[in-house]
Amino acid sequence: MEVANESATKKPKRLTSIVWNHFERVRKADVCYAVCVHCNKRLSGSSNSGTTHLRNHLMRCLKRSNFDVSQLLAAKRRKKDTSVTLTNISFDEGQRKDDYIKPVIKYELDQRKDEVVNLGTCRFDQERSRLDLARMIILHGYPLAMVDHVGFKMFVKNLQPMFEVAPNNDIELSCMEIYGKEKQKVYYILSRLQSRINLAVEMWSSAENAKYLCLTAHFIDEDWRLQKKILNFITLDSSHTDDMLSEVILKCLMEWDIDCKLFALTFDDCSTDDDIVVKIKECISQNRPHSSNGQLFDVRSVAHVMDLIVQDALEALRDVIQKIRGSIRYVKSSQVTQGKFSEIVQQVEVNSQKSLVTDCSTRWNSTYIMLETTLEYRNAFSFLQEHDPEYSSALTDTEWEWASAITGHLKHFVEITNVFSGNKFPTANIYFPEVCDVHIQLIDWCKSSDEFLSSTALKMKTKFDKFWSKCSLALAMAAILDPRFKMKLVEYYYSQIYGSTALERIKEVFDGIKELFNAYSICSTLVDQGSALPGSSLPSTSNDSRDKLKGFDKFLHETSQSQNVASDLEKYLEEPVFPRNCDFNILNWWKVHTPRYPILSMMARDVLGTPMSTAVPESAFITGGRVLDDCQSSLNPDTRQALICARDWLQTESDELNSSASQYALSLYVEAS
Repeated sequence: MEVANESATKKPKRLTSIVWNHFERVRKADVCYAVCVHCNKRLSGSSNSGTTHLRNHLMRCLKRSNFDVSQLLAAKRRKKDTSVTLTNISFDEGQRKDDYIKPVIKYELDQRKDEVVNLGTCRFDQERSRLDLARMIILHGYPLAMVDHVGFKMFVKNLQPMFEVAPNNDIELSCMEIYGKEKQKVYYILSRLQSRINLAVEMWSSAENAKYLCLTAHFIDEDWRLQKKILNFITLDSSHTDDMLSEVILKCLMEWDIDCKLFALTFDDCSTDDDIVVKIKECISQNRPHSSNGQLFDVRSVAHVMDLIVQDALEALRDVIQKIRGSIRYVKSSQVTQGKFSEIVQQVEVNSQKSLVTDCSTRWNSTYIMLETTLEYRNAFSFLQEHDPEYSSALTDTEWEWASAITGHLKHFVEITNVFSGNKFPTANIYFPEVCDVHIQLIDWCKSSDEFLSSTALKMKTKFDKFWSKCSLALAMAAILDPRFKMKLVEYYYSQIYGSTALERIKEVFDGIKELFNAYSICSTLVDQGSALPGSSLPSTSNDSRDKLKGFDKFLHETSQSQNVASDLEKYLEEPVFPRNCDFNILNWWKVHTPRYPILSMMARDVLGTPMSTAVPESAFITGGRVLDDCQSSLNPDTRQALICARDWLQTESDELNSSASQYALSLYVEAS
């Protein structure tokens, strides 16, 4: 619609559209033109042409001052109608042109409070846009090479012609810059933390069989919120051996200056060498303010032991599973076979609505689903065996019984794993009852009269017992610190697990938690007396060097403290348990009751913050550990660590912002209503 330059005369007419703020309307003979005030380009200005082509030109005009036309139009409409409320805004795709359009305003975290955002005069910032692009790549895990893709360059050019897309290497430097700034924030948080830190140690791999070490800090902050931060993602070279793992972990702890704050180590592999933990404990024990029980310090992942025992069950049923896969493939081999099988299903009155599908060998819950579904079609497959001589994957009656028995146990394991993975940040108290149920189930399974089932259960229980011997005390302590259970839950389960020796085992748990509590009491005494703890600087109780009664103050504190120490734990255990309900939040409970149990609450923060499982929800059922994708594994080690760690930190920050924004929007809605 562009026309040649001609001399013209202005038409004195009031123009209502805000677009005309950027155009000058002129008339030549019987023709009206619209002249852009930024680039002097002439377009049709006839009233029959509308203003759409003018808005489109503004969006492409290189000489304009980056005006956001959509924001200007929104501002114009808000002037016309100031009575719009939240209840009458429509977001339908068929929204009319004169409907209310709400502008989207981006608030940067680093934006100063005294800065003024002017939607009409915002100017383009190349540096800020470059960092926004790097932050987007980190946050969503996009490949760095996306900036070299033709489609991305075209999209950006049409969106903002003034933005110069930086090459791959420059974006990588921007990502490293963001990583450095975010690392300083995390370091500051950990340095100010008054509670202890629990460290989860995970081994990752890649398709090229490279090995990686991921260290994640878990802790409960001052507001009693469970937090996690990936601290390091280390690439282990081929010369790395298991005995060097302790040195790598210690180096990372000292880099973050949290070696003296360490409370517990959680390993994802139950077979991790005990010497690794011993070396770490020996190295940092001299700087620890208190020494906790060795069992509590060394924790193994519940998710890993669940995967181990499930794999034993599936391995025992391997031949049966192969037959079931073959049966499903045969039924689905042709439309004729599928039709014949459908007729059989109706004939034998199978009422299942589930579809037969083969499993994914790397996800054991899919194998369970395949077994469970196939068992519902057992009668149909038996009928098919009798009437179809080409069907060669039929199961015997015994094999059907084995499949039924093991599938029943797998169902229990799936339900338990869903409990663990259903919470993004589960506290340690939720694991004890679930693990005890597995223990009791394995004990009963070992008593089966079927030799195949009993031998399979015995093999599974051997691996479980190794885990139980290391982690039972930590699991029990976390359950005791749940006010809904206390010692009663330990007594309930231990009586079923240990029978006649239950009382001895219960006493071991009580002595363990009392020993840990006494260690916290000693630590608390040192704090009150002004002894500096690692990571804190506490003043002494008196600054007067001539105070003759300083000794009396110390004596008074020690004698009164010993009385309070005895009553703090005992008072908690003697009081009635808190009623169980689905809305109970254990961290809120301890936050409220901290003044009542000052020392016990310190211990509760550290115990409840211990990660009893290293598996994240999306990998809870995956066998063989976590694997990097090809894009991540191709990066150099420093860049890989920066992207993985920074993504974890930015996602946490993003979640908090979204939560705050949701609360703010809700408050606005309530006020408007």
